[in-house]
Amino acid sequence: PLIANISAELAAGSRPGISLLEVQLQEADTFSLELSLDNQRSPSVGSVRRQVQLTQSNLFGLGDRFNVSYINTDGSNSLSDLSYTIPINPYNGTIRLSHSRTESEIIEEPFDRFDIDSESRQYELTYKQPLYQTPNKDFSIGITFSRDEAETTVFEQPEPLSRGANDQGETKISALRFFQEYTNRNQREVLALRSQFSLGIDALDATINNSGPDSEFFVWRGQAQYLRLLSSDTILLLRSDLQLADQALVPFEQFSLGGQLSVRGYRQDALLADHGLFASAEVRTPILRIREWETTLQLTPFIDFGTVWNSDDLELEESTLVSVGLGLRLLLGNKLRARLDWGIPLVDLDDIGDSLQEDGIYFSVNYRLF
Repeated sequence: PLIANISAELAAGSRPGISLLEVQLQEADTFSLELSLDNQRSPSVGSVRRQVQLTQSNLFGLGDRFNVSYINTDGSNSLSDLSYTIPINPYNGTIRLSHSRTESEIIEEPFDRFDIDSESRQYELTYKQPLYQTPNKDFSIGITFSRDEAETTVFEQPEPLSRGANDQGETKISALRFFQEYTNRNQREVLALRSQFSLGIDALDATINNSGPDSEFFVWRGQAQYLRLLSSDTILLLRSDLQLADQALVPFEQFSLGGQLSVRGYRQDALLADHGLFASAEVRTPILRIREWETTLQLTPFIDFGTVWNSDDLELEESTLVSVGLGLRLLLGNKLRARLDWGIPLVDLDDIGDSLQEDGIYFSVNYRLF
């Protein structure tokens, strides 16, 4: 990603049997600034997100990457993905440090009258090492140590509103996460697989309870994405996500359904549980092209499915969500990406809000300034 173009020319040398290889290299732009607007946040803290993201892909000339994002809604402020990644060996192994923090308040009626505030923080240290790399295939493994902390208050007094929180409304989770990633691509299709085993541990004053969810758990999560070119300009996209746990989990670790990146047609995080399965199929076909503007408008019919269940006897209002719908994707060169999705829910939920999400409408706009 740090090289935009490379060319080589072989010429005769000054003596017989000697050749000269001349290589010309053009560096890629390493700085980017991107603005985005979408409604992918929970309506309880304001669904409309305003985001600015800054990335420098070669901060100190070492192939090291710095990234930071700021996200704001009407009820929350987030410093998201403050991270630094540096290569550590000739085989593309990397170390990554990251931090995120969010302060939020419930602004959705009727709960806004209780002055419910929360603060969460996340810290991660990740080592990732590719084991096999070719132009078409990639297999990598890695390990992450993560630390998640959250506190909740009601009328400015600590209150344990979430499962697993202590009497002060605090939840602290320490975990080791071992992941594996595989990618296989050619001119017609791309297959991406990811597996992660998460082991919650009793470390750094983590939350440990006599009963109920805490920092000691084991979770496996598997994700797959398959993209295939059906014709010269029509694409099929398949996605799936599966999580299995050995016990009840705190909200940090649970599986969620609902939202533009999950089952469309339902509000963000409509269902939350310990185990879950998600599957989606989508076709992207262009309905308008303006080549001189590098503009493409795609029509995207889709079908989404998801189901969740808990490890204990905690009952859910509904466990399965299904939707069908239609979307539009607008691509303007490498500067602008916009999307509008309308999902039609096939399973009814008792929604209490009046945001666009309750009407099954999701949108996102991303604009790259640099």
